[in-house]
Amino acid sequence: MMRLEIFHFRARSLSFAIMQKSKMKFVYFVLLVCAGLLANACGGVQSATNEPSSVSVPPAAKISADENSIEKTVRFLENKIKNDPEDSSANGKLAGLYLQKLRETGNAQYLELAFRAARASLDSVPEVRNAGGLAALVGAEFAAHEFTNARDHAIRLAELEPGKSYPQTMLGDALVELGEYERAEIAYKKAVARDGGLTYNGEIRLARLAQLKGDNSAVQKHYATALTLALNQPAPPRETVAWLRWQLGETAFSVGDYETAEKHFRDALVTFPDYYRAVASTGKTRHANNDLPGAIEHYEKVVRLLPDPQFIAALGDLYKLAGRETDAQKQYELVEQIGRLSELNGALYNRQLALFYADHDIKIDEAYRLAAKEYETRKDIYGADALAWTALKAGKLTEAQAAIKDALRLGTQDAKIFYHAAMIARASGDETAARDYLQRAIKLNPQFDPLHSAIAQDIARNQ
Repeated sequence: MMRLEIFHFRARSLSFAIMQKSKMKFVYFVLLVCAGLLANACGGVQSATNEPSSVSVPPAAKISADENSIEKTVRFLENKIKNDPEDSSANGKLAGLYLQKLRETGNAQYLELAFRAARASLDSVPEVRNAGGLAALVGAEFAAHEFTNARDHAIRLAELEPGKSYPQTMLGDALVELGEYERAEIAYKKAVARDGGLTYNGEIRLARLAQLKGDNSAVQKHYATALTLALNQPAPPRETVAWLRWQLGETAFSVGDYETAEKHFRDALVTFPDYYRAVASTGKTRHANNDLPGAIEHYEKVVRLLPDPQFIAALGDLYKLAGRETDAQKQYELVEQIGRLSELNGALYNRQLALFYADHDIKIDEAYRLAAKEYETRKDIYGADALAWTALKAGKLTEAQAAIKDALRLGTQDAKIFYHAAMIARASGDETAARDYLQRAIKLNPQFDPLHSAIAQDIARNQ
């Protein structure tokens, strides 16, 4: 999947009786929000070795969600704020609920509402006496890809709440997105130490670090543990459970275990019917298993649920493979239209749009400009990969070589990064390195991309 740049987050019940409970429940929600964002912001789940996924997880079951209750709570709080715009507690709770809706639906309108509510809360009561409001703001900034602001505000939150784990977790999340991995690991370790035991928030972050370092077995272990812990809650959070099952599926897919991946995706849909992430990823496994009509059916469904550029671009690629050139072109045009709808969409989809342009050999100079601008402040490995790929397409081979080296620096096992490295090596005349990277990509995940996996295999056959 292309790197989804709209951040998906874990939700908690945010019906708070008093300010203190409100703050803590909201904090748990924001941490889950940021966990969901991690996978999407950084580029999805990537794993290490091409081995079957063998972790044991609890069987899937549907988890009910009281949507009517949530909507009633939202309306109640909105009406309360109309009568008292300076009610910091109500604004803080409302920000949490909007972020929960963002996570469940992917609708960016909820992000704008969350920002408004968080800022209103802090305008009424300053951060020194309103840690919950500041946590809400950090969650919204993270979701909007304002990672520098999220980092700085998380540092301030840690100063206000020195004995709590959640500021360190939020700080670690922001640092991961900025490519400051050593500092992120330190922050996560502080959070785990403060928790004093296993938590699913902690296990999610440990899984992410394992992904970046290419340790597939650890990724599976941490996500499976997080899933068990989430299911053991008195009221298991539906979206969190579905998200964890989806992550297990993404982990399996990234090492070419498509059968296990699809099982996890379908389990996620049992938990949360029509969960948009799992619908799209099931389409991905359908294509990997040579079921092009099934893949198209799932992607057509998901773009109806959420017209996100990532899903639209993938549907366009599938139409292209099916020989439906006109339909494919319509989807490609829509990708750009959505990415440019608003300033917020631009921030969310810049990297995604850059990769889309480079993958399809259109607007190459614009692709490079977008990737290079973002990499000035967001120096994570996926940003380096985007810069490398767009620089190659723009004819900037020296810069592409330097950037792909940066993208590979942690040992992340990502077939698409290996493919980009192979094409850069090939352009530089290093056929040995090109052959090695192509073989690594194909061995790890032979169906890593609807269009480029076929190109990789064709090149490998003719080398």
